[in-house]
Amino acid sequence: MRTRTRSSRVVVLAAVAALGAGVLAGCAQDSEGPSGSAASGGGDGGKGKTTLTVGVFGAFGLKEAGLYDQYMKLHPDIVIKQTSIERNENYYPQLLTHLGSGSGLADIQAVEVNNIAEVTATQADKLVDLGKTDGVRKDSFLPWKWSQATNQAGRTIGLGTDIGPEGICYRKDLFAAAGLPTDRASVGALWAGDWRKYLDAGKKFKAKAPKGTAFVDSASGVMAAITGSEANRFYDKDGKVIYKTNPAVRNAWDIAAEFAGAGLTAKLQQFTPAWDQGYANAGFATVSCPAWMLGYIQDKSGAAGKGKWDVAAAPKPSNWGGSFLVVPEAGKHKKEAAELVAWLTAPEQQATFFAKRGSFPSSQAAYALPAVSGATHEYFDNAPIGEIFSAAAQGVPVQIVGPKDLIIAQNLADVGMLQVDQKGTSSKDGWNAAVRAIDNALDQ
Repeated sequence: MRTRTRSSRVVVLAAVAALGAGVLAGCAQDSEGPSGSAASGGGDGGKGKTTLTVGVFGAFGLKEAGLYDQYMKLHPDIVIKQTSIERNENYYPQLLTHLGSGSGLADIQAVEVNNIAEVTATQADKLVDLGKTDGVRKDSFLPWKWSQATNQAGRTIGLGTDIGPEGICYRKDLFAAAGLPTDRASVGALWAGDWRKYLDAGKKFKAKAPKGTAFVDSASGVMAAITGSEANRFYDKDGKVIYKTNPAVRNAWDIAAEFAGAGLTAKLQQFTPAWDQGYANAGFATVSCPAWMLGYIQDKSGAAGKGKWDVAAAPKPSNWGGSFLVVPEAGKHKKEAAELVAWLTAPEQQATFFAKRGSFPSSQAAYALPAVSGATHEYFDNAPIGEIFSAAAQGVPVQIVGPKDLIIAQNLADVGMLQVDQKGTSSKDGWNAAVRAIDNALDQ
């Protein structure tokens, strides 16, 4: 990622319909404009009906997966209307403004994972404690996902819709040409348990790599994947910013800088036209990929890449992305809204959300359901993606998420590591540039 774009659902979900059979057969990919529309022809709800409004960003997917329609069939007295703002960068500031004023809010609002810590820390008193809603079971969710929306007082103000457990997507044809194993078990064993083994595999690849190919797409992507696998990252448990002194962050930085220095990267910035072209031209052999990225890779690699891409376990379980639903206290229908959130995030609905939209469940109880446990991906040589990403999700540590995580991660990537990767800036100078940018941003 450019960290900013890692958090965007718009770019990725636009390509999600390209996912193979067994995961996303027949999903829609439309997103509503800023004004939104009723999920079905409910009008103003009709006499005696309760209209629940849902505010989201981008092609969030709940409507497209048919979940609103299903709920309304089960509850004829409920009409659901959704509004969407195209980008979270525009949506989130408006959400904070509306929470501050207590007006202009939907009955249910979406919150992206990079914003949940700030919302939990500063807006908890303005949001319903969903942990007390009938039917909500803490143990059905992954512990680390539940904790992200729970404040120190024990109020759980958001329920997770999805997560982004990561694997390593790799080109089997490029691995074979470089003399590396190609079956996913052997590939995963190359770097199991240690990100430096991933670096070592890259050096072996480079020694015999096909001309014009790199081992990874970008140094920033490597760094983000490593930090995503750490329990302690940018903040400590007391809310203090520690990224400058945290050995885990410096280790991620150093390894990523070594990837750049050893010439193992394609020197690309993620979610740019050049990155897309790298997929089309088979310009790199591996990329850290969450479940939702598979459709993007398929779309950009095209028919020529079918069966050549596969998925192996990452060196350590890591997460990239995910969202939550919250219920404002200012809403007129708090009880009904909380019940809808509880239903949308229940295991069965999360399994449907994955099957139709590729959004991996944050409910660990969903992993035993056939739609998840039996999921394979035809484009990726029928990789058992349900098994791979379930294992990754359950291994992700309970991570401390801070209110300015996005700012820190974005500047480490776009200001610091990008210079190291693309311009040959020294690791020290790149780090110092990132630190200056972060400190300036945090002081504002």
